[in-house]
Amino acid sequence: MTYHIHIQGIVQGVGFRPFIYKLAIEHNILGFVSNGNDGVNIIINGNQEQIDDFVRSIKENAPEMSHITELEVNPTADKIFNSFKIVESDSNAEPKLLFAPDFTICEDCLNELYSEKDKRFQYPFLTCTNCGPRFSIISALPYDRENTTMGEFKMCPDCQQEYDEVLDRRYYSQTNSCPKCGIKMEVYDGETVEINQDKIVDYVVGQWKKGKIVSIKGIGGFLTTCDANNKLAIENLRHRKNRPDKPLALMYPDIAMISEDTFLTEIEAKELKSKWSPIVLLKFRESLREKIYVDGICHGLNRVGVMLPYTPLFDQLLKKFNAPVVATSGNISGSTIIFDNNKAKEELMKISDILVLNNRDIVVPQDDSVIKYSGRSNQRIVIRRSRGIAPSYIDNNLKLPGKKIIATGAMLKSVFTLINNGQIYISQFLGNTDVYDSQLNYTYTLGHFIKLLRVKPEIVLIDKHPAYFSHIYGMELAQKYNAEIISIQHHKAHFAAVMGEYNLHSHNDKVLGVIFDGTGYGDDGQIWGGEFFVFENKEIVRHDHLPYFDFILGDKMVREPRISALSISHTIEGAEKYLKNKFSDNEWKIYNKLLNEENNLMSSSIGRVFDAVSSLLFDIDHQTYEGQAAMMLETQAECFLHKNEDYDKSYFKPNDNADDILKLIFTGVLYDLDNETVRTEIAAKFHISIVDYIAYVARKAGIQKLAFSGGVFQNGLIVELIYQKLKYEYQLFFHNRLSPNDECISFGQVVFVSNERM
Repeated sequence: MTYHIHIQGIVQGVGFRPFIYKLAIEHNILGFVSNGNDGVNIIINGNQEQIDDFVRSIKENAPEMSHITELEVNPTADKIFNSFKIVESDSNAEPKLLFAPDFTICEDCLNELYSEKDKRFQYPFLTCTNCGPRFSIISALPYDRENTTMGEFKMCPDCQQEYDEVLDRRYYSQTNSCPKCGIKMEVYDGETVEINQDKIVDYVVGQWKKGKIVSIKGIGGFLTTCDANNKLAIENLRHRKNRPDKPLALMYPDIAMISEDTFLTEIEAKELKSKWSPIVLLKFRESLREKIYVDGICHGLNRVGVMLPYTPLFDQLLKKFNAPVVATSGNISGSTIIFDNNKAKEELMKISDILVLNNRDIVVPQDDSVIKYSGRSNQRIVIRRSRGIAPSYIDNNLKLPGKKIIATGAMLKSVFTLINNGQIYISQFLGNTDVYDSQLNYTYTLGHFIKLLRVKPEIVLIDKHPAYFSHIYGMELAQKYNAEIISIQHHKAHFAAVMGEYNLHSHNDKVLGVIFDGTGYGDDGQIWGGEFFVFENKEIVRHDHLPYFDFILGDKMVREPRISALSISHTIEGAEKYLKNKFSDNEWKIYNKLLNEENNLMSSSIGRVFDAVSSLLFDIDHQTYEGQAAMMLETQAECFLHKNEDYDKSYFKPNDNADDILKLIFTGVLYDLDNETVRTEIAAKFHISIVDYIAYVARKAGIQKLAFSGGVFQNGLIVELIYQKLKYEYQLFFHNRLSPNDECISFGQVVFVSNERM
């Protein structure tokens, strides 16, 4: 009999067809395998026993980089085959395919890179079926060479032979190339620098040693680099990029050097060495200050973002330099990562002394992913979900509506989610769409997905905030495609997102959602951000919230923590002496007048509370990047608790009234300041108070399942304290695969609607 085996999931760009070919030969199976827009299709002859054995082998031995979500076996029209072949792909089917992400260089390719006997010795773009770019170079489906930017490179006879040889590791490797037929680099310093390809690595290392800033084209865009121990180079980079304080990431040659300089745990090392090779935020040893310019990289924080080389070129450069380099996204501050050669020449030369370009185009730009782990509990916290992880999201238990959906997400930490033919796609981080350049990146990337997947959305989901770009653009999309438009409250989407990760919304148990962030447009028109929701009977209801305080001066309040400190604590006796010197006489007069007015916009944002405490304790009155004040506060509190592990004091007592939580906290902070309590201790006591507040609301609600979302839960100390204090009393659910920040909003919008329409 003849059977059709249809396999879906991440099954293209991962060596799946060669794997099936070899397996078929082993099992004496005749027929063919092909890629299609709907996955991998296998047509074979065999009896039931042969087919069962073959299918079992597929499931048990599938390529490491693949992920099978569905495998169907059905009889089909009888055909006679006399061999087994890989045949031309079929692009006619409606797309139902998950994208393979970009993979870090594999061990086999690394060995070849440094083998003088190998034809790819020191070739900076070697790949195989197990590694290299995938998602970033796809221009059409299915995943075949001609549908990627590798299609421009005709393989030489040697490479073609590898590509055609069934026993070769590069059999049907769509990114296959070598120095004879492959990708070429160009060095540019205002004009092209004439230099041999095999001398470019030495040249770049030499420029780093001279204190030069070099932007290098990687997999998803340009990385801007310099010597991590060159104070002048780092200060120049910060000045040119207009990034005075925000931390800079480091790229290290190897894991051994990272473990010398940081308190690297086993789970963090595993994350660093994973196939997605993200930046991991690590606590660093004081001895690191002797090796690099730490203050210029971390600016008062106790963690440093570290990654390993994930391309052959970066590996060569770092091994040659034998020390860490700064490796930050190649962009102008506030804009998205630059990925086009011409734009790099126009824009990145304002920052860089030198560019290292190559002639393989990038279709989809991506920043590096960023991961963090909390204390002893090792809770995984995704700070940024991008290269190597996005865009496919696999969860076979997640029930999705049958319709085609585009969820446009929020404004900050922009990410869209797309539902098509039962598959879920969560885009890479696309920047903050309050910036025009990020808006262009957002519309370009979403347009690329719509084109690849041939999507005509039936439903468009938007945030309720009418001024968000994602809201406005979503309205335009709905009009263009004549789609239904649904707006979803920001924090309810957060709650739905974390429930969706654990499929909690499909059960009948009550769940208490603790949603803490900086800003979100509330159902009552106020600015929410310290929210407690209850999920019950398929509904999300606002259960409680942080007491409202005046939200004045709009975005200025977000940028200036001193204004939050004034707004929240100005009515508390004794506050003026800590507040007044933060303002000019004119500001003091105007701002206090604003606070005495009626009908002010109100806020329950706990993000602004963190800002206020940071201002009072450490004079962080202005912040140059989102979350700066809260991160500094977390660092200071961690420093104290690291030295005082058994410390457990709070401004909030079990018998206190939670309606007075802000008054309790700020009265306590001012009291401790008056009594000259060590400020790191006050920071620690504040963090513990927030956790005790959560515990109070949870106990009063009598709900055992607690789910956490919102940017505040990027704070590893808060997560760790919650875990340590509440783990025996409650079931705790933190984001693990998605970021708790606004990147998860679009996914939450989908889950929210799915819950309503199941």
